[in-house]
Amino acid sequence: MNTELVWFKSSYSGSEGEACVEIAVPNDATAVHVRDSKRDPAARALTISPIPWAIFIGDIAAGGTGA
Repeated sequence: MNTELVWFKSSYSGSEGEACVEIAVPNDATAVHVRDSKRDPAARALTISPIPWAIFIGDIAAGGTGA
């Protein structure tokens, strides 16, 4: 089984490579991985369960702060 993650750049990240927030979701969708690729793409990522991630993104989309 291939466990390598495919990373996607946030639509809010700049096109010049600055402020690069990336996410990856494995095929089994058991987690969401978030990293700051401008610092060190090989560094550890923050791993979040899908339900809290969905709540966080929903709050941001509704104009909240995600807090």
